[in-house]
Order: sequence, then structure tokens, then C-alpha cells
Amino acid sequence: MQAAADTIAALKADSSLARFQFRARNTWINGGENRSTIRDFYGAGQEDTSRTQAFEFTNGEPPVLLGNNEGANPVEYLLHALAGCVTTTTVLHAAARGIRIKKLATELTGNMDLQGLLALDDSVPVGYQAIQIDMQIEADCSDEELDDLLAFARDHSPVCNTVCRPVPVTVQRVKTKRQAA
Repeated sequence: MQAAADTIAALKADSSLARFQFRARNTWINGGENRSTIRDFYGAGQEDTSRTQAFEFTNGEPPVLLGNNEGANPVEYLLHALAGCVTTTTVLHAAARGIRIKKLATELTGNMDLQGLLALDDSVPVGYQAIQIDMQIEADCSDEELDDLLAFARDHSPVCNTVCRPVPVTVQRVKTKRQAA
């Protein structure tokens, strides 16, 4: 946890170091399958060079949605990202508060009506209608301190915060020059 303390001290000394830009690249393969790679990012005032290889994620779909179960689908990855971020935020802030976590496990449930995705009913939201995070946590603190920690982690998890508030997302077509035949 010393690395986290060092990072916090550096950000307090120079707030410009807190600006990060994360990136993902995706290519469609076939049907419901596509693949994302994640490697480079900008943070702490510079391009990061710590990753020598990209992380690769195969997005798939079940057969009922054009796929062959090549991998988890994007909305399942969202649950994974949310679980991981809330967990990491909880652990980080527990350490900052001097709380020792003995056990932590989460189960997430997201409810969705595909009528929105498939444009069958315009009154149905596209995407999750609700997500529930059930967290089993054992720590060396009171129930009140634990409840406060979990509320704080929910409010300070970047993924949870992104999901819980409107975030502008721009989708634009990048035009490429056609090669002469």
C-alpha cells in the first residue's frame, strides 16, 4: 500500500498528474464476435510504458444473439468492470482508513429488456434497467464503519460513478481514403 500513498502524495503536490486517458481498440470478427485490445494509456504526466503486451478481450454473444459463446458479451464485461472497480475502490479506501479486510466477494445482477436494444418498444430503455451488487465483506471494523466505507466506495468508484451519472459519449465515423483499384 506504500505505492498508493506515494501516488496520493504526488497528486497532492501536482494535481495535473491526476489527468489520465485510457484507450481501447476493437475489431469486429464475425457475427456477434469482436475483439478489444488495451495497452497504452496516458497518466501521471506521461505516456505509460509499463505494458509490453496488450490485454486482449474477446466479446461474444450466445447463439440467440448472433454468437457462438466466443466470450462474455459487452454487458457482462460491464458487470465485470463494475465489480472489479467497486472491489478495488473498497480495498484502497479501507487501507487508507486503517481497516483490514479479511474477505470480500461480490455478486452482480443486471436486469435488461432486449425490446429496447432491438427497437421493438421505444418506451423500454436500451441497456440495463437496474444493477444490484451484493457484497460479502468481513473486516476488522464496526458495521457502521463498514457501511460508511461501502457507501464511500460506491460514490468514488470510477466505473460505478460513470454508470450512475450521464456521461457524454460521441460515436463518429472516421472516413478513410479509398484505394484506387
